Amino acid sequence: MPTKQRQQIRKGPHGGMQLVLTEDVTHLGKQGELVEVRPGYGRNYLLPNGLATVPSEHNLKLLERYKKRVQQAREAKMADLRVLAEQIQRVTVSIEANANEEGHLYGSVGAPEISKGLKQQNLKVEQDMVRLEGPIKECALYAVKISLGYEIETEVKVLVVRQQEKADKK
Repeated sequence: MPTKQRQQIRKGPHGGMQLVLTEDVTHLGKQGELVEVRPGYGRNYLLPNGLATVPSEHNLKLLERYKKRVQQAREAKMADLRVLAEQIQRVTVSIEANANEEGHLYGSVGAPEISKGLKQQNLKVEQDMVRLEGPIKECALYAVKISLGYEIETEVKVLVVRQQEKADKK
């Protein structure tokens, strides 16, 4: 009975294991790159979660074809994001907040409120895309940076206004 031969994982120049990424991994590399990682990270995290594969000769040939498709998909995605960035730049998000007479907010306006305001205008911007230096605590017009990914950034104008008192109070 022939024994099953285990696939040998290549060692990199620094002694780690070499893997091909099947997904973008933050702080490691982009999809389709050949990376060198520590054996435990590759064996216990990347391989079981399907984020990487072993670079066999067959996989490396597939990788070249795959890279072309990934590049085309990435360019299409970037074009869509550039269009979204232009739409965001033309928009002003108005947020009503509870404030005193001088315009100081009782709470603060942060990424969740800005994201919600953009979504109400049919612009898909998640909270983690909003880049604030700190919470907004006064009524004014602000320019807030939005990072859409793929190194595409834009700015949105955020107008924070005082919430109007209820007119039905007697």
